[in-house]
Amino acid sequence: MGTWLVYLAAAFGGGAVASVLRLPPLVGFIGAGFALGYAGVPETEELSVISELGVTLLLFTIGLRLDIRTLLRRHVWATTVAHLAGFGTLATLAVAGLAALGLTYTATGSWGEFAIVAFALSFCSTVFVVTHLESRGDQQALYGRVAVGILLIQDLAAVVFLAVVGGSAPSPWAVVLVLLVPLVRFARHLWLRIARGDMEILFGVFMALVPGYWAFQSVGINGELGALVVGVLLGSTRETAALARSLLRPKDFLLVGFFLSIGLGGTPGVAEIGLAALLLLLLPLKGLLYIVLLRWARLRNRTSALAAVSLSNYSEFGMIVIAVGTTHGLVDRHWLVTISLAVALSFVATAVAGHRDATFASWLADRFPNRPEEVLLPEDRHIVIGDANALVLGLGRVGRAAFDRLTEEPGLRVVGIDSNHAVIDRLQERGEVVIEGDATDRELWERIRGDPALELAVFALPNHQANTEAIDLLRRTNFAGAVAVITRDAEEDDAWAELGVDASLSLYEGAGAHLAEEALWHRPS
Repeated sequence: MGTWLVYLAAAFGGGAVASVLRLPPLVGFIGAGFALGYAGVPETEELSVISELGVTLLLFTIGLRLDIRTLLRRHVWATTVAHLAGFGTLATLAVAGLAALGLTYTATGSWGEFAIVAFALSFCSTVFVVTHLESRGDQQALYGRVAVGILLIQDLAAVVFLAVVGGSAPSPWAVVLVLLVPLVRFARHLWLRIARGDMEILFGVFMALVPGYWAFQSVGINGELGALVVGVLLGSTRETAALARSLLRPKDFLLVGFFLSIGLGGTPGVAEIGLAALLLLLLPLKGLLYIVLLRWARLRNRTSALAAVSLSNYSEFGMIVIAVGTTHGLVDRHWLVTISLAVALSFVATAVAGHRDATFASWLADRFPNRPEEVLLPEDRHIVIGDANALVLGLGRVGRAAFDRLTEEPGLRVVGIDSNHAVIDRLQERGEVVIEGDATDRELWERIRGDPALELAVFALPNHQANTEAIDLLRRTNFAGAVAVITRDAEEDDAWAELGVDASLSLYEGAGAHLAEEALWHRPS
């Protein structure tokens, strides 16, 4: 019990320090893990179990939201394959160069060892990137979908590598897994009939661990991959989206154990610290290659840059690759500590580059020449709003209610904008005038600027930072109409006033006032 109290105190302290420094708490958790390892606190078997549960639930929730068609798009699979090959080659040469300089344990390495290390460095962190996208509400933005698709293909490549190097082929019983298709469909129909709030989390954990993790692990296939597959089989629906939201808190809590275990994996010495710092110099090259490849795949400069910034880190899967290589005598054991430290430092670097708004990504995008509109993928071209005189940005439940109310107003021609393609598809099927777009995208507002008919903009984006960025971009244009925003905190009113917002409404206070009005209307006379 005492060790667990130390874990909790260290995690809380590390997360608090990271939050004060405006870094993601997970960076603090990793730092806390290194501090615990330096202090000699042991890593318990239970922490490893919790860590594995966290990653399993993460992949399960990704599967719930995954549109499998995304993986089949050329700009996803081709970019992933080309990047693994290109960056892997460059990283192999870089590590060989360090060996040629005689740097400690790299000096006696072989080309095979260098290639495995480079392969490990080629991966990007699924845990970090998805957590980062969730914090910004960008999971369904185009760059977010592209980044997650790339991550999933990389994870599949890692699973294949681990199976080959580990020398273990799937059991002949693996063919039985095809029965999961009707089994999961039956479970989904059963769930819809018995769905209750107090059963939702239990159902999700059961599906992730039993037909997911346990079934796949039993036939010699990575169990975390099984959780992902079962999530995909459950399908991306409104009900599964609610299930993913219910699992958000348990998943985040369990992932604290994962980040602590990274630090506890080994205490770095001077050689490991120096080599990890040198490996960080490869991150700009990694991001630059992503931008070049995504532009080649016909994505816009800003979309390419946003995805590249998110993916410019090293991965927990890289540590697993090195761990397996160490176990089979293919890689020196010092590499495991070095890669673990490089992973943690890369999280800090990516968090700083992608912190707050997308200024850094926009700066990167400006370094590349713009291309004609017709060259770009249809989903990444500029948005035409025609003669609309009112915009609703963000079409979640609150934004949709505002959109419906404004469309009833005579004289208003309302267009809704949201970055979630699933929401847009559903509303377009109903005949609504909505278009897919990112309100924090500077180019969107540059296009809208020339429309003198625009009179009203209502912002209902998923978080305060997104609303702030979008309103700031709007105010840099010639827009002279009214701006309204939904907020979750009435204390932010002064900040909205500084941005020139004409009307703001606290979501919870507004709901309470509306409920009171409805009650008064229906009271007996």
